[in-house]
Amino acid sequence: MMHKFTFVAGAFMASLLLTNPGLAQRKPKTTSATVRQTPDSLFNGLRWRNIGPFRGGRSLAAAGHPDQPLTYYFGATGGGVWKTVDGGANWMPISDSTFKSTSVGAITVAPSDPNTIYVGMGEADIRSNISYGDGVYKSTDAGKTWKHMGLKMADAIGNIEVHPQNPDVAYVAALGNPFAPNKERGVFRTTDGGKSWKHILAKNDSTGAAVVELDPNNPSIVYASTWQAYRNSYKMSSGGPGCGLYKSTDGGDTWVSLHDRPGMPKGMLGKIGIAVSPANSNRLYAMVENAKGGLYRSDDAGNNWQLINEDKNLWQRPWYYMMLAADPQNENGLIVLNVSALKSH
Repeated sequence: MMHKFTFVAGAFMASLLLTNPGLAQRKPKTTSATVRQTPDSLFNGLRWRNIGPFRGGRSLAAAGHPDQPLTYYFGATGGGVWKTVDGGANWMPISDSTFKSTSVGAITVAPSDPNTIYVGMGEADIRSNISYGDGVYKSTDAGKTWKHMGLKMADAIGNIEVHPQNPDVAYVAALGNPFAPNKERGVFRTTDGGKSWKHILAKNDSTGAAVVELDPNNPSIVYASTWQAYRNSYKMSSGGPGCGLYKSTDGGDTWVSLHDRPGMPKGMLGKIGIAVSPANSNRLYAMVENAKGGLYRSDDAGNNWQLINEDKNLWQRPWYYMMLAADPQNENGLIVLNVSALKSH
């Protein structure tokens, strides 16, 4: 079954939705039917525009908080963390005096406290000229001051999830060293605000974690994908026996595999992106790198899957993209970030 996707501009704003679905939740809760009835003419006057900042090269990280609609944090792969308090009209560098690495891979603002910010260093969407990271930094005063919180050897951090009610509970998806084997890769969890970390999902010294995601309606349910990949000066490898999709129902203490469930593709897996619908926790989306790759969907919280769309536009350059954002009000709504940004209703 093929589902239609349309191209949308503005990957920066889409990345804000990806890292902060609460931005869209400022509207009153509506049903899927109500969302579909919204006339497109209401949005015809809106135009995408580049709001900067024009420093630091590529960006994998942008985040905000629904209670502060004009405040955003931007992470560059070679330029540290930037902050705007006026919706992007002006940006200020806020990490230069503290961070030892300038390569930012992930930024997350705690949903329960807009002053608490976690930053993961290192570029996990690997390419030939990536910069190293040096673990996790944290601010409790909206970026005025920072403290290094460990995981120095994680090297490349793909994303960070923070518990919706407790800012001291956070999960880190660490790819590890893209150029050599190391042990500090996989999913890590802190329950004391980063003072200590527990390695809760690990495969081997060449397999890291690509994504960790909490169920927006039940933070005890955690999803994560593992990714076996490496780079060197002339070659890149994506995929291997360590790759997979996993689920925990106890906050990450124990895990079960989902990549071997009915409907999932057979054979070697590569990078896998994940999204859980806030409108329906049973609706999962997975972008899977495989010989039969594409967008897979589950309607029963991961027990069964079906290939929804194998259009290569959705998953070209999988080592560099595979990012998904689910509409918080419509279980059928999805944004895919790849070479283009695409949207489905």
